[in-house]
Parts: sequence; structure tokens; C-alpha cells
Amino acid sequence: MHIQHNVDLAPFTTFGIHAVAESFVEVSTIEELRKAIAWAQAANTPFKVLGSGSNILVTDDVAGLIIRIRIMGRTSTVEASSATIHCGAGENWHSIVQWSVENGWGGLENLALIPGTVGAAPMQNIGAYGTEQSSCFVELQALDVTTGIVATVTKDECAFGYRESIFKRDLRHQMVITSVTYRLATAPVVNVSYRDVAEELHSCAVIEPQVADVFDAVVAIRQRKLPDPRVIGNAGSFFKNPVVDLDTYAQLVAAHPTMPSYAQADGTYKLAAAWLIDQCGWKGYRSGDAGVHDRQALVLVNHGNAVGSQLLELSMRIQHQVQDQFGVDLEREINVW
Repeated sequence: MHIQHNVDLAPFTTFGIHAVAESFVEVSTIEELRKAIAWAQAANTPFKVLGSGSNILVTDDVAGLIIRIRIMGRTSTVEASSATIHCGAGENWHSIVQWSVENGWGGLENLALIPGTVGAAPMQNIGAYGTEQSSCFVELQALDVTTGIVATVTKDECAFGYRESIFKRDLRHQMVITSVTYRLATAPVVNVSYRDVAEELHSCAVIEPQVADVFDAVVAIRQRKLPDPRVIGNAGSFFKNPVVDLDTYAQLVAAHPTMPSYAQADGTYKLAAAWLIDQCGWKGYRSGDAGVHDRQALVLVNHGNAVGSQLLELSMRIQHQVQDQFGVDLEREINVW
């Protein structure tokens, strides 16, 4: 374990924002993680945990210790109808999805090309194209920062919601995820309920889609619609899609008949944040190097030398205008440091 000081965080976040971490360390084992936390505690300095930095906006230099999780490893146990996979928190998420697809195991293929690490997936309860990671989730292991003990946390205990889990709230500063276990289907029934996926498969003349077909379709859609962080700094969707009650939905759709919406099982309606932002005229907006992507209004971008405070201020302006024009609150999906 090698603790560095005054480290530029730009290479470690997908926004590519230049900000300095007072101290920085990468850990590849649970024991190294324990030592890093102990170092911070002994120095009476705060610490933050970082994966691939794909859901982080850094707005200033960061005091204390940044612990980057690099705990790797993947194993599988295959039975008649399922394959159980156990993955280190530092594994690349897309790589794990690709591995599962190559083995013909179904359940994660709709979540292809989502940037980030395995450890961040349950924290955020990532989801896309009609699927959430919680649908295949079994359990995770996490280190208690006070006791140093690794505990198993079950699906129910994670309290998953829309882009939510207990690790974003009550356990945010108490436990660090070290590995995650998923159960996948060896004879899967693919999910093509999402319109974009169905249309992509149709355009490719795929009549009876398999896991690999859905994976390929999702990759094609994401590459076409979303900017590559290696080309232009971004953290994917900056805001959650807002969920409103029936009365609010009825008022909105009466005023905006073309507004996209998705009925939820509990009687609420999920709205498309990108559509709301686009209607307010923000798509393609740029001020200096801070802007909104010209093909996806839900994505804020760093054109090169934006600072985090500029992007945060831009996001707040968008929130205020959507509230003024539609009476809908947009909640940030990303974490702000």
C-alpha cells in the first residue's frame, strides 16, 4: 500500500475535472483497505471511497484520503438452471456483463456499457433498458469501517429503490463494498420490453433474440446516443428520471400531450428527465467548457477545462428552469464532492 499526496484526480474520474486530493491510495485487497482506513483514522483525517469515478463530480480540492478500490477477482458456480457469480468490487462492470454474456448467462445483458465498477452497481442500483441490477442480485460483502469486519448484506437489507440503496444513505460512511454476488439464468428469457431495444433488434432483423443479441443492441444504442467519456468528459445521466403521482401526471400530460411517461406498478408515473430538459432548451448548451451534450440532454459534459463548480451551477440552473416550467423536481443522480 503506497499513499501518495497532492494527486490530480482528473485521470480518476470520467468528468476529467482537475482537482487535487490531499492523499490518495489504491487498495487491491481487503487487508489493504483496512490499513488505508486505519491510516486515515490514526491521522484524524476524513476519507472517501472511489471506484472508477464514473458517477462523481469533484467541485474542489479534496481534503483527507481518497481510497480507490481495486479489489479484483471473479468466480462462478454453474448449476442446472442458474450460474452464481462472485465479483470483486474493483472489477469493471461492463467486463463482467460481457463475461456473463459470453457464457450464455442471462440477466445483466441490458446493463451493458454502463461505466463503473462492480462495487458501485448495488450502491447506485444501476439500471437501464428495462432492467436493474437488483433483479439478479443475491448479496454483497462490505467492510465495516469501525470494526474492520467484513459482513454479508442481503438483498432485502440493501433496501434497493430507483437509483437508491442503503449504501447511498444510512451506510454511506459506515461500510465499504468489497464484492458482490449475482445469480444469472443459464436458460434465460431475454427482456426486450424497452422500445429502443426492440427497435434495434428489429432493425438488425433479429427475430428470436438471445442474450448476445440484446447485449449487442444495448451497446449499439448507448454508443449512438451517449458520449464516450474517453472523448468528452461526462458522468452519464446527471439527473434521475422524476417519478410523479397520478394527479401531477394527469395535469402534465393534459398540458403536454407528447410528453413521454412510463406507468409504474405502484400507480405513479416516471417521466423522461431528458425530455423535460430538452423542452427547456438546454440540449447542446455550452458556456465556456461546461455544457449539455448535443445528442442527450440528460448528460452534462466537460469540453476540456471546465471546473466542477461550473458544472454544478449549470445543473442547478437546469433544475430551477424545469421546476419553473413543469413544476417537477429533478434530483441529481451523481455524487458531488
